[in-house]
Amino acid sequence: MVATQTGGGSIDKALTVLEALAEHSRVTDIAAGTGLPKSTVHRILQSLVGWGFARADGNGGYLPGPRILTLAGKVMSRFDPAQHADAALQALRDRTGCTVHFAIRSGDEAVYVRKLEGLRPYQMGSRVGMSLRLHSTSIGKAILAQLSDQEVAAITSRTGLEPRAQHTITDVDALVAHLAEVRRRGHAVDDEENERGIRCVGAPVFDHTGAVLGGISVSGLAFEIDVRDATLTAEVVAAARDVSLAMGAPPERVPAPAST
Repeated sequence: MVATQTGGGSIDKALTVLEALAEHSRVTDIAAGTGLPKSTVHRILQSLVGWGFARADGNGGYLPGPRILTLAGKVMSRFDPAQHADAALQALRDRTGCTVHFAIRSGDEAVYVRKLEGLRPYQMGSRVGMSLRLHSTSIGKAILAQLSDQEVAAITSRTGLEPRAQHTITDVDALVAHLAEVRRRGHAVDDEENERGIRCVGAPVFDHTGAVLGGISVSGLAFEIDVRDATLTAEVVAAARDVSLAMGAPPERVPAPAST
């Protein structure tokens, strides 16, 4: 249900009706969803039609208008996911001291779009723009865990399961079983699976449709990171949730950190 703004001004009411239009087409349903009188809803809809933000469907109802798509296209062309994620990523780096990455899925791999160096006296070899394999990284496995087993099999059939390090999972059945556990936990780990001596904890990030967009992770030297540390994993999942919400993800689609 759309949040009711009956106590607000005309702009609040118009925005409430516009938001309701994404779910309802009949004036009666929009009025019920917003708590506004039908006469007010009808008047606002007529104004939205005049502006191109709504259109009549020919059956007494209304649909979102073409101007919404035009405006959305302009906004998305200027939308920088990394910039919107910065506050959550910086807070995660400051709380954990680890190097923090944000990567977005691109086909059968993911690409780093943001990196914050940790507070330790060393730097990771990763960089913004670098691609990463999905089967051997914590971000990659967090992404794969949100896909169907069929999608995972299709991806791995194209990319293969290269043994990147001593603990890389190289069998598709073992990977699918592992991803079921990742899905249950809400986070993934890279326990020296992509690079010897490096451990990571990652969690998925979702977009405005609720689909997986990418993931974030914390990374560090293996002797400094305990991937079983419930406090650390909860920090990562919480930060991934914050990033997802900043991307406009539906709150009900985003996992919350498990209680420790």
